[in-house]
Amino acid sequence: MLYSFQWISKDGRLLLAARILRTFAYGFLSIVISIYLKLIGFDGFLIGLILTSTLINSVIFTLVASFYADRIGRRKMLVIYAIMMAISGVIFFVTSNYIALIVAGLIGTINVTGTETGAFLSIEQAVLPQTVKDTKKRNTLFAFYNMVGTFAMSAGVLVSGLPEIIQHQYGLNQIDSIRLLFLAYSILGIGVLGIYLSLSKRVELTQGREGGGEDQDEKRIPKPLAQTLSPTSKKIVAKLSGLFAIDSFGGGFVIQSIVSLWFFTKFGADLTLLSYIFSIAGVLTAFSFLASAKIADRIGLINTMVFTHLPSNILLILVAFSPTLPIAIAFYLARMALSQMDVPTRQSYIVAVVKEDERTAAAGITNISRNITQAISPSIAGSILQSVSLLFAPFLLGGLLKIVYDIALYLQLKRYDIKD
Repeated sequence: MLYSFQWISKDGRLLLAARILRTFAYGFLSIVISIYLKLIGFDGFLIGLILTSTLINSVIFTLVASFYADRIGRRKMLVIYAIMMAISGVIFFVTSNYIALIVAGLIGTINVTGTETGAFLSIEQAVLPQTVKDTKKRNTLFAFYNMVGTFAMSAGVLVSGLPEIIQHQYGLNQIDSIRLLFLAYSILGIGVLGIYLSLSKRVELTQGREGGGEDQDEKRIPKPLAQTLSPTSKKIVAKLSGLFAIDSFGGGFVIQSIVSLWFFTKFGADLTLLSYIFSIAGVLTAFSFLASAKIADRIGLINTMVFTHLPSNILLILVAFSPTLPIAIAFYLARMALSQMDVPTRQSYIVAVVKEDERTAAAGITNISRNITQAISPSIAGSILQSVSLLFAPFLLGGLLKIVYDIALYLQLKRYDIKD
């Protein structure tokens, strides 16, 4: 049975557990962080800078993982990043000092986008194909990996409404009640650390057959290697990185923390309503991952990426000009039902077009290109949101840039499409 987990090795199941716990934490933090920063007195530009610092962290940590994870050890790198996750939550909990929060954003693995972009993703993305016996299930594995993470994030988003309950039940003010969620984030980071410490040596780069079945463990001899790309792989990875950079720059204008702040600023949506909006969006996104795997098996990975992404970006632009909150929510939810279907297909495509010993580098490089450009947009969006007359701009800019990406991706790579 597909969901009995028997087709995934123990290490694969542990990675799924870590992703569930991690994205659950990302869910509530991505909603409250920008609102919390506004409540403690920071303006839109400073909020944008802090959000940008968290994305710069993703760039740096992913860069390190791309070229050193297979040399130092994938498990060790994941453990280090989990420790940083726990530390960053503690810093946000104990202080509201702006410099300290910038530091927390730079050293931690705080996710503010609503979709995971950090260094955990690159390492796990490289390991996952080793955790299944049947390589034909690669698309399904990545779809399932993203689905369980998104369901967990949706559950985490619901927790973002907890501060209002705490206010009414225990008499804490809004700022202190939100601050408790940073402590919860740190505790969850410790849980992720425990899971990574349980991983076996089989997660490391090895020489041997692809596939992570338990019966192959003795045939796979760990051999950590430095990461290099062949000339052919360099060409395709460079092309993908350039295209993904455009997509991610556009996406940076509408990361979940910015959208949360937009709903809060334009329509006065409270945390409880926001938790419902983003939780429903997450559920729709999670189901879309399984659909994307089935579609990709029929029409190809590139076609799936483009033909689901393009209409979602038209809906994104429509959100910008919604006259009422219900209409804005409807367009946003429709957009989220389609917008992430390219994620598992993109991940599956990357590991399919390079060799096994190139996967960490290929995943890392393409993720770095996304993280660098995405790190620029939030500070611009934060500045824009200070002007009531320009509240539509982040959605318009983001949507148009992402449409350019969709068209360019199709024209550049349609001849290299892959069906499993």
